[in-house]
Amino acid sequence: MNLQEYQSRELFKKFGIPVVDGSVASSMEEALSIAKILGYPVVVKAQVLAGGRGKSGGVKIASNEEELKEKTSNILSMEIKGLKVNKVLIAKAVQIKKEFYVGFTVDRSSKRNVLIVSNEGGVEIEEVAKNDPEKILKMPLDPLLGMFSYQAKNASMFLTSDRDVASKISTILEQLFRLYVSIDANLVEINPLALVSDGSVIALDAKIVVDDNALFRHPEIEAMRELTEEEKLEIEAKSKGFTYIKLNGSIGCLVNGAGLAMATMDLVKLFGGSPANFLDIGGSSNPEKVASAIEMILRDKNVKAILINIFGGITRCDDVANGLLDAIKKVKVEIPIVVRLTGTNEDIAKKILENTPLIYVDSMVDGVSKVVELANRG
Repeated sequence: MNLQEYQSRELFKKFGIPVVDGSVASSMEEALSIAKILGYPVVVKAQVLAGGRGKSGGVKIASNEEELKEKTSNILSMEIKGLKVNKVLIAKAVQIKKEFYVGFTVDRSSKRNVLIVSNEGGVEIEEVAKNDPEKILKMPLDPLLGMFSYQAKNASMFLTSDRDVASKISTILEQLFRLYVSIDANLVEINPLALVSDGSVIALDAKIVVDDNALFRHPEIEAMRELTEEEKLEIEAKSKGFTYIKLNGSIGCLVNGAGLAMATMDLVKLFGGSPANFLDIGGSSNPEKVASAIEMILRDKNVKAILINIFGGITRCDDVANGLLDAIKKVKVEIPIVVRLTGTNEDIAKKILENTPLIYVDSMVDGVSKVVELANRG
């Protein structure tokens, strides 16, 4: 589970990690009220679970009330990587002297937690690792004993030769590790951790990812979950008995079984198409369920064509065919639907679908080829 920055900041504060003053706002009035308390200049930061907010224009400095109104309005009307911005963090702007990166995460290859620090903060750590790996220190930690104080001190001395600054960073690393362990996190990250003009060291950003499998131990964190529109759709699908995963392509894929879904999407990509989703109706051919699945696929305005790819084992193809006919009576469909049904009673299914708007094909390859052609045309 990913936490928003403003939520991560609250956990940082509970564990004594210094953060810049600020609060979250979901309206212009709230933003103005917060800035009035903080004093200008302030930083306006989009609160979405996506990286690259600064590059997308989601982080701006406002020097006065007029600028705050303009920039808050702009950011609250944005979408960043497909995610609508509903909240902004209004934080006090500070004079930065030096930026660092610090974080803890799980190194699955060594099966250990690892401390990662770099004196190249404020940029994507992946880019630093790729272009300047010598500027990163990775320190594996004992899974039972955790992090010792000397390890935090060694890491901080890697970042700076200023002993006063290093001491402050070392303290923050120990606090950050306690937070990491206490909430069963997969990742805690401060980027940047900044040395500011008054000599203090402070977290200017906050990122936390909590292990979903441990959330039952942290109901207070589970309660912080803010569902995206895609996650709401996935939960709705689950309540109806099928699995729905939103993707970014133009071809709706209705299948039965995860393996067939993977194979279908691979073939779609091979033929030059792009899946819009992964919708698995499982072993059922219930007409209402099929209609509901198609209705969910059609909510995605990017879908230009639908591929129905069903392998009938226990699921009978004639039942699926009847379900599809019921579905297109109940749901207004204005895009082409390509149907491939194979397995139990496929001959009966083929006759049922004769002389209907559905495009029946005899093989998976034919179906994928046809749906990619139609989607690219539409």
